[in-house]
Amino acid sequence: MKIRDDFPHRVRHIDNAWITLSDGTRLAARIWLPEDAEQHPVPAILEYLPYRKRDGTAVRDELTHPYLAGHGYACVRVDMRGNGESDGLMHDEYAPQEQADGLEVIDWIAAQPWCTGKLGMMGISWGGFNGLQLAALRPEPLKAIITLCATDDRYADDIHYKGGNMLLENLGWAATMLSFSAAVPDPQLVGERWREMWLNRLENMPLLAETWLSHQHRDDYWRHGSVCENYGDIEAAVYAISGWGDAYMNAIPRMMKQLTCPKKALVGPWIHKYPHFAIPDPAIGFLQEALRWWDYWLKDIDTGIMAEPECTFYLQDGLKPAPKYDVRPGQWVRTHGWPAPDDEIETTTLVLGDHGLMAHGELSESRRITSPLTAGSLQGEYIGLWYGADFPPDQRRDDGLALTFDSEPWAAGLELLGQPTIEVSLASDTDGGQLNVRLCDVSPDGESALITYGTLNLNLRNDPGVIEPPVPGAPLQIRLAMDLIGYRLPKGHRLRVALSSASFPLVWSPKKRSDLTLLAGTPRLELPVSRAAHIDMPFEPPEAATPCRLETLRPGAPKRTISEDVGSGEVTVTVEDDMGDVRFLDHGLRVDQRAREVYTSHPEDATKTRAEIQWTYRASRDEGDGQFSVVVESGYRLRCDEANFYLSATQVAREGDRIVSDRQWASTIARRAI
Repeated sequence: MKIRDDFPHRVRHIDNAWITLSDGTRLAARIWLPEDAEQHPVPAILEYLPYRKRDGTAVRDELTHPYLAGHGYACVRVDMRGNGESDGLMHDEYAPQEQADGLEVIDWIAAQPWCTGKLGMMGISWGGFNGLQLAALRPEPLKAIITLCATDDRYADDIHYKGGNMLLENLGWAATMLSFSAAVPDPQLVGERWREMWLNRLENMPLLAETWLSHQHRDDYWRHGSVCENYGDIEAAVYAISGWGDAYMNAIPRMMKQLTCPKKALVGPWIHKYPHFAIPDPAIGFLQEALRWWDYWLKDIDTGIMAEPECTFYLQDGLKPAPKYDVRPGQWVRTHGWPAPDDEIETTTLVLGDHGLMAHGELSESRRITSPLTAGSLQGEYIGLWYGADFPPDQRRDDGLALTFDSEPWAAGLELLGQPTIEVSLASDTDGGQLNVRLCDVSPDGESALITYGTLNLNLRNDPGVIEPPVPGAPLQIRLAMDLIGYRLPKGHRLRVALSSASFPLVWSPKKRSDLTLLAGTPRLELPVSRAAHIDMPFEPPEAATPCRLETLRPGAPKRTISEDVGSGEVTVTVEDDMGDVRFLDHGLRVDQRAREVYTSHPEDATKTRAEIQWTYRASRDEGDGQFSVVVESGYRLRCDEANFYLSATQVAREGDRIVSDRQWASTIARRAI
């Protein structure tokens, strides 16, 4: 990545500014803008997050916002109510209060003397969500957004549920937010009231996992903030971006099909990060691409960006399976919208038959799917986030716990772009169960690399908002689309479809072990085959502003391990999310964050499925203004039986050696859909 400071405009930086809302609440903002913006106003770009501008996103903020400001924009990074140095309390994600505050922030920015009155919003993950949500409310100043790694449907694609099954990330992210939300306001910015603000947050900390676990199917809770409820609400131009190492790619085809506003889409090889510093490479000149977008929509400069085909995709080359990739070779293509025209994407159908995955044939006899509840330990992380061993390794062990169908070798290889879909008839042994489908790339030496996958809760098989328990033994007609993928199967490799009745710890186990029967007939796989023309790298090399000045006291060391108790058959997956220990040299704040997640399942007994997560947060300043030292230990535990989930949590906060808050929660939540 090329570091730049030779921008057309000299940049003025406001480390902390206050935005006073109508109810008196003050939100803290960090602002970068051209030095002469008050004499020559510029458009603004808002990023609106709960992740603490002082330290949580400071590293990426300094790479990004000064660059855009140096090219003639006012970049405003705002911490939400109850986070960072902002006043108040935050009770949930994407709440009506969050959106109402966001509308006031937009109006405040538009009224500043350094702003032309035109705004864009840019954000990844939470910031990508609320960019869509605020655009749907149509504030007049908001003309365009860039939404990265986000979704139009909070139930279908966020970290809570997938195919109606509960993701383990539902608990994992609740534990993360329990720790993140316990971070202190910086005394250097808010003075002595930091302690009162901090204690107020600790004493009013929400138990987010209880809320999320109480809404097990797609009800009004999830409809709120899901812009798919009415795509026509969005009139601002939308640039939607994701990566194959992320978890939000399925929103891309839906939004490109349904949005009626001006729109573009981009999917690269990346994990859940901005594309100018993400892995795997190739990273791209995302900031230059963003400037082309902002110049077009906020400055009325015809940069040519809207004359190009709407969708840009990176087709990843099939590689030897590995838990981490620094580089992913492949090929860029573009399509004229989505669904793409027939001459760019065509569908090939294969039958899961007696002789494998074939163009013609049938399954003459029904086949059993008898996966232990421990199947799925090699799935990899739901979201690649901390640069660790997040990708799925060789799938052969999990393939052995599934019903598999292999194709013949593809002599010429195969390019896939879209959502592979299976259509099958099956029956469950119980009044519940789940179907998990993996599409794998099998090399001539037998290694199995995961291409894409799908999962489905059979209780919600027809409608994610309607609970319909299957009748044991009764036929079920299932159509399941796997995750969107761009993939180049190498010459001589086979495709494998693997069907299993469990996938832990990707999703929580069903109420009881539920084996399935794939019924005789013509179960089939629909493959989206790409005929889109290859193009050269369509983006400039990555650039960024001068990085944040950091002292690394302990580098981050994320880790993922799998262990098995041979006596009981229990399998445990342990994820260590170590974010390191760093000091920000410009203001002296030191932050140390690490987590340990432990997920355990038993091959036969679903009531032994359990999870335990511990987070440690330390923050301090050793000298100068705003000295302090705090430690917060947070934890979540979840276990179950057939009828209920049993959720508990603890949080102990210390200032120095003194305990200042000691919270405990316990909740029993009925199992209704999962």
